Amino acid sequence: MDGKKKIAIVPGSFDPITNGHVNIIERAAQTYDVVYVAVMINSSKKYMFSLEQRAAITEACFESYDNIKVISSDGWLWELAKSVGACAIVKGYRNAVDLEYEKNMAIFNEEKYPECKTVLLKAEDDLVDMSSTYIRDLIVHGKNLDGLIPEAAVNVINSII
Repeated sequence: MDGKKKIAIVPGSFDPITNGHVNIIERAAQTYDVVYVAVMINSSKKYMFSLEQRAAITEACFESYDNIKVISSDGWLWELAKSVGACAIVKGYRNAVDLEYEKNMAIFNEEKYPECKTVLLKAEDDLVDMSSTYIRDLIVHGKNLDGLIPEAAVNVINSII
């Protein structure tokens, strides 16, 4: 091996982060030397939490990991991947609709930054129904989040709302 660290970026809105997201990030961390969890802005989405709050919630989940770093950006994913020297963009998908969307995004990002390949990981079977939309609905209705998102995320969310 050439001694160069393998760097991946796992992007998302993380509004808020779920156990499904955590699973994908942890799987990436088993393969890559450094994993940047990139809290991003999707202009077509309305958010419950600000970019800073989403980053803080996400960061709390990975404080004990040496090779996972949380960053945030309001720019293009391919530019962020290039700026951190990523060789891979790791994304999760739950179903065929997600997969098709992610394939199209992969084509775009790889055209802009060919040195970085997209790796698509299928969600674990017990996490395919997990979504941030579902979690936000539970938050709005004051429901219990135990087992759906990391305890560290619950603690930060409770300090915000």
